Amino acid sequence: PYWVLYQNFETDVRNRYFGNVSLNYQINDWLSVMGRVALDGYDELIEERRAVGSTNIPSYSRFNRSFRETNLDMMFNVNKNLGEDINFKALLGGNIRRQHTTYIRARTNGGLIVPNIYAISNSLVTPDAPEEFDGKKEVDGAFAGTTLTWKDMVTLDATIRRDQSSTLPEGNNAYYYPSVSLGWVFSKLLPQASWLSYGKVRTNYAQVGNDAPVYVVHDAYGVVTPFGSRPQASATGPNYNYTKNNPNLLPEKTISLEAGLELSFFQNRLGVDVTYYRTRTKDQILPVELSTTTGYNYKYLNAGSVENKGIELMLTGTPVKTKDFSWTINFNFSSNRNKVLELHKGAENLKIGDYQGGTTLNAALGEAFGTIRGNDFIYTNGEKTVSATSGRYLKTEHYNAKIGNINPDWLGGINNSFRYKNFTASFLIDIRKGGDIFSLDMGYGLNTGIYPETAGLNDLGKPSRAELADGGGYILPGVTSDGKKNEKRALNGYGFFGNYRMPAKAFVYDGSYVKLRELMISYSLPQELIGRLGFFKGIELGLAGRNLWIIHKNLPYADPEDTMGASNLQGFQTGAYPAVKTVTFNLKLRF
Repeated sequence: PYWVLYQNFETDVRNRYFGNVSLNYQINDWLSVMGRVALDGYDELIEERRAVGSTNIPSYSRFNRSFRETNLDMMFNVNKNLGEDINFKALLGGNIRRQHTTYIRARTNGGLIVPNIYAISNSLVTPDAPEEFDGKKEVDGAFAGTTLTWKDMVTLDATIRRDQSSTLPEGNNAYYYPSVSLGWVFSKLLPQASWLSYGKVRTNYAQVGNDAPVYVVHDAYGVVTPFGSRPQASATGPNYNYTKNNPNLLPEKTISLEAGLELSFFQNRLGVDVTYYRTRTKDQILPVELSTTTGYNYKYLNAGSVENKGIELMLTGTPVKTKDFSWTINFNFSSNRNKVLELHKGAENLKIGDYQGGTTLNAALGEAFGTIRGNDFIYTNGEKTVSATSGRYLKTEHYNAKIGNINPDWLGGINNSFRYKNFTASFLIDIRKGGDIFSLDMGYGLNTGIYPETAGLNDLGKPSRAELADGGGYILPGVTSDGKKNEKRALNGYGFFGNYRMPAKAFVYDGSYVKLRELMISYSLPQELIGRLGFFKGIELGLAGRNLWIIHKNLPYADPEDTMGASNLQGFQTGAYPAVKTVTFNLKLRF
């Protein structure tokens, strides 16, 4: 660890700037126009070092990336009352968005000539040509929207947007965002109901479009390292990802329906907000695995359709409320179920991720998006089968068994907030129930014997790592192929509990957890004291802690949230670091 920290270290530097300039003009009392120019950009340098003396070849690499995004907007806004009961709002506008990303990645080759000199020119062998990228993207949009409100009780919203993107093929590069929503504050019809403070029902329909990544429509040659003095170009480009582009891509489309109910009782001392939703994403653009006989590993396709549906619930309550003291509770709950409805023609399964240990992350037709597949135990009468000769578990030779599902059953949180005079305190408990994780760390750790599960005493009271002749060994729970209880003692040697002998299923764990996510304490100075200072309107001191305590988890030796990826790549844990607590002191001054 010392060597890695002080010798094989990485440095990241990013300089970012962003801002906007806007101009508003009020044409008359109900019509205005706004123009805006916005810029967001950064330049970064990422350097990685492997020192002379490391177990692997010494090296140095650098990655320079530059990103720029500009947005040009113009909007006309209408706000006009139509009589006494109806308010009419509308907008009409356009947006031009430009993105430009460039990067260059270079690395040494064969080692370093001089130790501790980290430069591409210090390469022991002539380095390969650097990987270079220059990506430009433009999206032009036009949009309109209107809001009608009747007596501050019924609100109807409707919007429409059309985008045209440069990353999709001509003829299929336009997509739309229509939406309509209706809300009714029915509590206004019950002004005498003292128990009901607020009541509203709402429903909406929306469609969202999405384009493709940059440069996945047309195939192009990329310049690669010369062969001697002869220049070379490859259809796969310099990064050798072997992905076939697709000139017939369609834009992605997500359609969602939602309905909700909001209620508040007893002067807002109790509140309920419940939502049901259903979304369906069609024509998802994904790199789909191909047979390598085609010359490619993947091809971009409109790979399928996925449906998500679920509920979200929020409860708020104030059990105690006096002049000097109050206690407020907030509870939230969500549960989502998804299903793969369609895949590209002829496909039954789409591999999303390919991980070590023979495991894969998949979207299979008719199943949840995020199924973990790998090899499994062989079962007899529902119990794990042990070889009568070796005393080790039997496992399937194929790696296509369903051994997990990354999706949690539900998520929840409970926040308690207390106020006593000028003191406030709150704490948040965060809960996840279900969702499987494949742990490569457990497979390797049990393989090499660094975890205590591989040691200890056996049923004879002898060290399980001892030789069989000395009373060592271990009897695995299970049955033999004839259904009888296993009584075969096996040598507890290398890989006995790890992924060398066990199937991938042995290292799939329930990703549930209960965490003290946040704790906050603050104190506001009395106004009498602040008044003496003259130029302050408020002073508040605060102490906040994040991720302070993992109260419960099922994944050994690691934080269940410390998994490998984000986005679609989830449910795979490797190289986990100890969980990090964050404590922050805050000082807020108001003038």
